[in-house]
Amino acid sequence: MKRIYFLLIAVFSLTVSQAQNVSDGLRYGTDNTTGTARYTALSGAFGALGGDLSAIALNPAGSAIFITNDLSISLGAIDRKNSTNYFGTNGSAIDTDVTLNQVGGVFVFNNSDENSGWKKFSIGVNFNNTNNLDDELFFSGTGNRSIASYFVNRAQGIPLDLLQLQGNESISDLYAYLGQTQGTAAQDAFLGYQGFIIDPVSADPDNTQYVSNIASGSFNQDYYQVSTGYNGKYTVNFAAQYTNNWYFGINLNAHSIEYFQRNFLYETNSNPGSLVNEVGFENNLSVLGNGFSAQLGTIGKVTEQFRIGFTYDTPTWYEISEETTQYLETVRTENGDVITEIISPNVLNVFEDYSLRTPGRYAASAAYIFGKQGLISVDYSYKDYSETKFSSDFSSEFSALNNAISNSLKGSSSLRIGGEYRINELSLRGGLRYEESPYENENTVGDLNGFSLGIGYDFGNYNFDIAWSRTERDSAKQLYSTGLTSVGTIANETNNIIFTLGLSL
Repeated sequence: MKRIYFLLIAVFSLTVSQAQNVSDGLRYGTDNTTGTARYTALSGAFGALGGDLSAIALNPAGSAIFITNDLSISLGAIDRKNSTNYFGTNGSAIDTDVTLNQVGGVFVFNNSDENSGWKKFSIGVNFNNTNNLDDELFFSGTGNRSIASYFVNRAQGIPLDLLQLQGNESISDLYAYLGQTQGTAAQDAFLGYQGFIIDPVSADPDNTQYVSNIASGSFNQDYYQVSTGYNGKYTVNFAAQYTNNWYFGINLNAHSIEYFQRNFLYETNSNPGSLVNEVGFENNLSVLGNGFSAQLGTIGKVTEQFRIGFTYDTPTWYEISEETTQYLETVRTENGDVITEIISPNVLNVFEDYSLRTPGRYAASAAYIFGKQGLISVDYSYKDYSETKFSSDFSSEFSALNNAISNSLKGSSSLRIGGEYRINELSLRGGLRYEESPYENENTVGDLNGFSLGIGYDFGNYNFDIAWSRTERDSAKQLYSTGLTSVGTIANETNNIIFTLGLSL
């Protein structure tokens, strides 16, 4: 009973309604690029520096800083620890993965016309993992709300005869039909009814009101969520150097989303009057998406030592498809008999594709270079997350969600500081990172704080770099959108170790 079930999908259903929320838009609109080891070691403070393949993704003018053709590949080991608290009970979950952070190259073409102000041109191609979505959460505690309240709320207004099997109709048949004609709320109501969690107020087929078969009291609950995936950005870059002081660039970016999430709730109770004493409820989500954005950037040398940089990122426009599956198991006692009820529709809900626009970004940077001894760099950026917008062919489908985004999200500032000190071919690096919460209510997602350290060695035609970064952020998660709206708190610690091998041609 207390386990995650892996479902064999036997039936496909084109489902009419979806259940996106504010956190979905934020997930795909957040940039946590780790990139190369040098970029990571300076906490990404590279907007006025350039000369790094991941820095190109930050400011496209940065590729014109390169003197030679360069290639690099970066691998990372990411470790996430989520310490949770749910009704006073502490829990934790750790996820560790090895990822491809970055791979790409830049090719420099010097202008042979010495009388031209345009000194050189560069073309770059690069992949950056902009957000690793692998994560695990575990909540465990004794709450005062049951998952039954979720099914009751989802069922209200749905006629009873839609939830009852007719003739030779199977669980899969009716579940798929409800998805195709009524939407996900009706599917949830069907699971709750067939699992004996809810009952109609009357036996009238037109009844639309339901009550819980689980009595009020205390409920032991374990909630487990595991997710895998990434946001990737594939960049084609064009840049140029004008005179000795100005660099200009443009990026054309293709974005991809791969995200898979499984959550499972196991609840038990011994409350007097409860017909159902155990519930196992699983939901699975698969998301695939593709998008496009562009970036414009410039870097200027105010003096030989002091540089400034400016970047504008357009919004990213995504087309996204989603699929879901569900499973429910309950245990009840009737007339002294213990009965296990399994409702496994084996149906894959395939939703209509929808569009997502994540907000653009403005960035300003400054850097001071101490000859060959080292440098210090500062980056500031601003992104207004309240401008996140969902849309589809059904014009009003996302109106409520977009209003919720406008009311709950806000503009967020980010500050990154990085420094490097060189001892001959050896480079010592460090950085600090701060990002403001994107939520008006900062208890939902708090501010992010982080630091980084790194070391690199230049062997001439190639270089090897290592970096370690650490970030911390507190947040809160509401288990379900309605009914069981209990909230658990999360203290996240993320550690990244990055290895980069670079080659100059």
